[in-house]
Amino acid sequence: MTNSLRPSGHQRNPLPPVREPAPAVPTPRPPQGATDAPPGGKPAKQRDAFFDNAKYLAIVFVAMGHAWEPLTDHSRAAEALYMTVYTFHMPAFILISGYFSRSFDMRADRLKRLVTGVLVPFVIFEVVYTLFKRYADDDPTQPFSLLDPWYLTWFLAALFVWRMTTPLWKLVRWPIPLSIAVAVLASISPDIGDDLDLQRVLQFLPFFVIGLFLKPEHFQLARRREVKLLSVPIFGAALLLAYWAGPRMTSAWFYHRDSAQELGAPWWSGVVMTLALLGCSLVLVACFFAWVPKRKMWFTVLGAGTLYGYLLHGFLAKGSRFWGWFDEYEWLHKPLGEIFVTVVAATVVTLLCTPPVQRAFRFAMEPKMEWAFKRDAAAVARARK
Repeated sequence: MTNSLRPSGHQRNPLPPVREPAPAVPTPRPPQGATDAPPGGKPAKQRDAFFDNAKYLAIVFVAMGHAWEPLTDHSRAAEALYMTVYTFHMPAFILISGYFSRSFDMRADRLKRLVTGVLVPFVIFEVVYTLFKRYADDDPTQPFSLLDPWYLTWFLAALFVWRMTTPLWKLVRWPIPLSIAVAVLASISPDIGDDLDLQRVLQFLPFFVIGLFLKPEHFQLARRREVKLLSVPIFGAALLLAYWAGPRMTSAWFYHRDSAQELGAPWWSGVVMTLALLGCSLVLVACFFAWVPKRKMWFTVLGAGTLYGYLLHGFLAKGSRFWGWFDEYEWLHKPLGEIFVTVVAATVVTLLCTPPVQRAFRFAMEPKMEWAFKRDAAAVARARK
């Protein structure tokens, strides 16, 4: 029965103009291209080449940043590059994660994907990383702890918390200012502790919340020609500023894992640095997006495997420190050595994002785990029909 049908007599009232949707039908429908798969997941809808390109390029910068870290003590140029990249690479990755979490609404199928695509990989890699550190670093006392994420697993813990709070950010009146206030308060609260790396969860929170409320046209604005041209001098100025600031400040500010007091600074500097870094990060993220290709490239397919590259490259990044490669080979601290390290890092993380690696490690990154969940009664009924 539709709204165009009317009774022939006058003894009945007209039908209501709009019918309520069935409780099992989500409304409104998610935006085109939006999924709630984690970085590196396999969405059901057609993928947007721009976002896959952005995720791949961001993860390459993550790997290069980890490779540059041992070089920063001997090279001011490496330190400037390191600080500049750390200003935008994880914020860009987190912002995209927020953008693709817009449709998350605690529906059963989405909660299952959150568990299998984020929580389970977190548990697996927290255990594996702990075993790796015990062996590679000759540290048999390294404890197992799901409350104290080690190295790269902090992002999975943070993504789980952020996504679970998504309905709350959609509910409150001023979500972005509120998330910034939370980040500022975290930066001046040394008593938060290390459980689930909450300092990072809270201080990086604004990027996720901003991503939740971005629309496709915002990314179109970032890709305009004038923004692309303007981004070149902005990146140049950022590098010069980082070159000047390198000897004068600690790069720990860019990790967002400590309060101002824990970094030996007065409490008010936490407020200033949080707001300043937020602004700088958003500007550089926009400049980064301006140069991300929007068409399909040879590396576009690798955007689906960024979580694989992110977690797996950590073994090489940490192993190089545990085994003293940067101390043993002095030539790595020379300009040609720094270029070599950069190329190796980009190549390794690229290989780790490829489909063969995804297929090999899908059991840990994207397990189906049908045995662990109850069957959806509505889905069963539809299957019978």
